[in-house]
Amino acid sequence: MAVCVAVIAKDNYPLYIRTIAVENELKFHYTVHTSLDVVEEKISSVAKNTADLRELYLGLLYPTEDYKVYGYVTNTKMFRKLHNAYVDMFCNPFYNHGDVISSRSFGEVVNGMMVQD
Repeated sequence: MAVCVAVIAKDNYPLYIRTIAVENELKFHYTVHTSLDVVEEKISSVAKNTADLRELYLGLLYPTEDYKVYGYVTNTKMFRKLHNAYVDMFCNPFYNHGDVISSRSFGEVVNGMMVQD
């Protein structure tokens, strides 16, 4: 299960970051931002090699001593529930595209994915 979930905008800024432990929140923010460089590298290398980017599971992005950071860019079976919740939130006419995500239903889906003590 996940201990941190982040949704990053197309322009590389976080729309949503949720962590299990509040005391480690800054550490996870740093890890997410560090992983963004790897995401950019992988996306640019895949874009050069293939024209079909619909299934872009990026795999392991950034290993740390305690955690492993994985990423994806579009819908894959592993993250279908998260992706569907994002699409539902994104299609809401009251959501301003590019704003920080504050949807309660999206947060509930993320909470369901997180490790429970």
